Amino acid sequence: MWQTRRELADGREIVYFDSTPTERVTVDQRDLPATATQSQIRFDPLLGDWVTLASHRQTRTFLPPTDLCPLCPSTPDRHTEIPEHTYQVVAFENRFPSLSLHAQAPGPPARPGFGRCEVVCFTSDHDTSFAQLTPERARLVVDVWAQRTTELSAISGIQQVYCFENHGEEIGVTLAHPHGQIYAYPFVTAKTARVMSNVDDYRKRHGTNLFGEILAAERAEGTRVVAANDEWTAFVPSFARWPYEVSLYPHRQVADIPDLDDPARDAFADLYLNMLRRFACRFDTPMPYIAAWNQAPTVMSGANRDDWWLNLQLFSFRRAPGKLKYLAGSESGMGAFISDTTPEQVAAELRDVT
Repeated sequence: MWQTRRELADGREIVYFDSTPTERVTVDQRDLPATATQSQIRFDPLLGDWVTLASHRQTRTFLPPTDLCPLCPSTPDRHTEIPEHTYQVVAFENRFPSLSLHAQAPGPPARPGFGRCEVVCFTSDHDTSFAQLTPERARLVVDVWAQRTTELSAISGIQQVYCFENHGEEIGVTLAHPHGQIYAYPFVTAKTARVMSNVDDYRKRHGTNLFGEILAAERAEGTRVVAANDEWTAFVPSFARWPYEVSLYPHRQVADIPDLDDPARDAFADLYLNMLRRFACRFDTPMPYIAAWNQAPTVMSGANRDDWWLNLQLFSFRRAPGKLKYLAGSESGMGAFISDTTPEQVAAELRDVT
């Protein structure tokens, strides 16, 4: 993988990733003001969680027409976030970040919204999707996730790196160009902390790894497995809460994306494309989805890190053609999910997609 680092007109970093050595020298010609953010984080003592306040994001770009897409390559007539006229994969600092390494200090009870938010564009082709990428391009994206995770994890004060993709307007995507995001948090998210606690408790009670037990049970039972290869298994968890939800687990335990070796990265790209295409073809129109990597926090070490098992959660809010799963009273008010589907039926439906 070939990397080229450049700077955008307002000082933000942009990194080009190419499969072969490629010259990237185009300069950002825009006249942009320096970026600044008033982001702050506040602690919720009742839930033990951090809330990020980023009111400046109200003015971010919202569903522009294709000819005004800021993630397409630049042309002589229009300059975008990517100065080059074409690219393979590119990562750059978000122009409207929820978290920033330069967040200004607020007054109490808040802390600065310290962190970093990046956009990762998977291709320069606006009219496509991750599901339509070649295995080679998907593998390049995996390598980019690994590289960015390693680099962001090394920043002092960063405690967790989260790579994800929101796909589809129903999910809340505001830019249609194929892209994902990376958040580098100054805290361990409440969900991850809860998983860490449960995994630790399970180890103390049973002497085995909870992630590994879940994977082994699903592979042995089989009815919820959608597809698998030598390195990965994709299955609908028996406790799935979203209408359509698939977990992808590597067979060899690793803590994060950088720990994946070459065969595991190749195999993930193949199986992940398989799952995305099933999501795209399950109904008459592609399902909106969120793809969420669950990596070990950067602050984990020793036995805790040894117990973490990297996995990706792929899920959709769509429960039927034209119908979405809304997080209503029970889900939003109490965090108690009520599913409209059964894992066994969903797995069968996804296996039947051709």
